[in-house]
Amino acid sequence: MNSLASRATKQPSLALVIISNGPGELSTWVQPIAQKIHERLNNFSLTKNIKISLRLALVPCPNAMGSEQKVAESWGIFEKITSAKSFWQLLINPHKYAFWPAQGIVIFLGGDQFWSVLLAARLGYKNITYAEWKARWPFWNDQIAAMSENVKKKIPKRFKKRCKVVGDLMADLSSTQIQDKELNNNQNCIALLPGSKKAKLNVGIPFFLEVADLLKQKLPETQFLLPVAPTTNAEDFKDYLTSKNPISKKYNASIRNIIASDSNQTKRQLITGKGTKIILEENYPAYKELSRCNIALTTVGANTAELGALGIPMIVIIPTQHLDIMEAWDGLIGLIARVPFLKRFLNIIISTWRIKRTKFFAWPNIIANRLVVPERVGNITPNEIAEEIVQWLNSPTKLKGQKEDLQSLRGKPGAIEALTNQIFSLIPKHYY
Repeated sequence: MNSLASRATKQPSLALVIISNGPGELSTWVQPIAQKIHERLNNFSLTKNIKISLRLALVPCPNAMGSEQKVAESWGIFEKITSAKSFWQLLINPHKYAFWPAQGIVIFLGGDQFWSVLLAARLGYKNITYAEWKARWPFWNDQIAAMSENVKKKIPKRFKKRCKVVGDLMADLSSTQIQDKELNNNQNCIALLPGSKKAKLNVGIPFFLEVADLLKQKLPETQFLLPVAPTTNAEDFKDYLTSKNPISKKYNASIRNIIASDSNQTKRQLITGKGTKIILEENYPAYKELSRCNIALTTVGANTAELGALGIPMIVIIPTQHLDIMEAWDGLIGLIARVPFLKRFLNIIISTWRIKRTKFFAWPNIIANRLVVPERVGNITPNEIAEEIVQWLNSPTKLKGQKEDLQSLRGKPGAIEALTNQIFSLIPKHYY
């Protein structure tokens, strides 16, 4: 008993707990906010020797790669990280995993908003939600950080005072050009973003590599850049072209090898079975390198927000012929879609219903409520997409127009700072 009390007195008196889930949210939301909080804590003037700890709780997510915890640990920012598989146990018996101070703040930055509500209630902490499109539980939120005024408008009148519009976290991305030995300014460069989640990579790797091979035939001087998400690695790509992936046989794509670049270059290259060279950008984030690309081929998700914020023209694809393996829905819908024995059947039905009722999928289109970037939804083929990319590259005026549209949608920088300020406003004054 005495040793327990002794340990408790050495623990921080307040905890900041970030809730998140998959690789996209972890990389684009959690990392910049956590870094900003970490910097602020290092300079935070406290009295009475009170300390504040920064922690991360990963929540169940069908799109997680399983390496999120390892990636977050590599940042060296968090005092404690709880894995997604331990989340339910964390709710049931939080003190099994760590000492939890009497006061704290739970910060939602990805996943189902209900997870942060549950954890905050269990720990008796305050709760703040970053709401990208909608704040789903305003009654149980002490503060809501809204991406836009549209989010605030949807909140019931009696809860609006809890909401502040901080802006789009993606607007703080840097689009500064760089000098890169491996990307030649005189050649077209196409970015390939097949996704960072298994369900998307199952489709994206075979589909995108076949597109690259076709484009290399049509435009021999074309260069390709493939940013590798921190939650995966290039060697894993080979598995998506084997019998482990049931749809790989539907595509004419393969990987010959992955080679280290020569002494004048630092980036590795993926060589397809047909000899197409694809530069692998394995340093995250790849914003500067992406900014050198003329156009991007991408799946739906956080990558469309990143590309939009960087002003990079894109084509977004959703090959609906593969709905049976799309396990990409979060929350209650995602849980229903993964019911044992009915998994495939329910997944097709739910995915079809979701696609039909969704007006737009790409971030720029959702924000603008109009078609800013092309979305190709249906039984699409690599050849069709390759032909369309050629048409875009042969129409500089069209590319410029899309780029300008994307730049006009970009919010003002400062959302990261604003959200951090809102988080710190919840810390009791006597902690200062």
